Amino acid sequence: MAHDHESMLSRSEAVREVLDVRDRALSNREPSESSVRDGVAKRFLAESITAPRDVPPHDHATMDGFAVDATESYPLTVSDGEVFPEDEPPSLAAGEAVRIATGAPLPERANAVLKIEEASVEAGELRGSSIEPGTYTYERGSNVSAGDVLFRSGERISAKDLILLRDLGIERVSVYDPFSTGLLATGSEIHEEKAADLDSPMLAALVRSWGHTATIEGTVPDEYEKTRDRIAQLADEHEVIITTGGTSVGKKDYVIRALEALGEVTFHRVRIRPGKPIAVARLPDHDAVAFAIPGKPVGAHTVATLVMRSFFVGETEPLSTIEATLTCDVGIGTSGFEYAVPVTLDEGDAVPLGHVDSPLEVYDETFDPSVLSSSTRATRADGIVLAESDLSTGESVRVIPYSVLE
Repeated sequence: MAHDHESMLSRSEAVREVLDVRDRALSNREPSESSVRDGVAKRFLAESITAPRDVPPHDHATMDGFAVDATESYPLTVSDGEVFPEDEPPSLAAGEAVRIATGAPLPERANAVLKIEEASVEAGELRGSSIEPGTYTYERGSNVSAGDVLFRSGERISAKDLILLRDLGIERVSVYDPFSTGLLATGSEIHEEKAADLDSPMLAALVRSWGHTATIEGTVPDEYEKTRDRIAQLADEHEVIITTGGTSVGKKDYVIRALEALGEVTFHRVRIRPGKPIAVARLPDHDAVAFAIPGKPVGAHTVATLVMRSFFVGETEPLSTIEATLTCDVGIGTSGFEYAVPVTLDEGDAVPLGHVDSPLEVYDETFDPSVLSSSTRATRADGIVLAESDLSTGESVRVIPYSVLE
């Protein structure tokens, strides 16, 4: 396949391609029914979910007080008893009021709650402040109306989504099981244990944090046939293969060539630095997907979290950011790329970690993604600033915290 500069995708284009690959992968899988009480958080829905009923099912009180018809005049006759959240809404005659607790259903005639602090009762008669219909009430269906489509097929369930599902009385949903992922490090220096595999444990931890399983499957040397055959073997054992190293165009970079032989490379190289030479491939004969991640650890983390992450968690835009003030100039050497500049945060300031004025002296003024992508100390940054042009001292920047990406 062509590897010219113009064939590279932007980050947003790459994410869209990854999401399409994910959708295809999900469409080939059989869903399962799982309990909402446990086991569905971080899973992808196999079906849309429609609200089966109104929530709340009745108008109810949001304040302790008296349920009243606010269009009637005081005094009102206070009926016996009190309405609590577990009760069925009682009947209420004209000119009557009834004590009511927060969360309790309103009687059909009532349309407001006079809070206890503004009420007075003497000889069974209620007087209080003037209120409007709807005061301190939560209307039926104002939260959810029966028939509302609340979740779409393919959407990822989060922990907070369990609140709504349980409130709707939904006990089981159809979801896809987590992806089984195998990680393979390439490179003779790693295979011969002359260098540590820094990428596989990090990438496995990311995949697990995104709700899927990950197994570190060892290494292969810089040999084409061994690389190809090991990827094929793992593709029969896992639904997703993540390789590290061998993604560039050097003499011993065999991964892309192996993926082209085994299936279809969707794209190779994205306009992100560090991390540019990522590739994604579909391996239809094995019913698997492969991600080829560059070997330099900081670059691997950058492109994995900015691009590959969307496969495991779904749509990832927009990314949450923190506003900060840049402490020094950062020049951009080559235009046409999106640069991920690591920074530390200090009381509203963003300090480019790697700049000569930081604890890690990798570059002077012009950002150096090539060297920085190999610097393990750069992982001590608090987040990244995405930039396509020069950054200036005192400029307001948006920092993407690593906690958002991971």
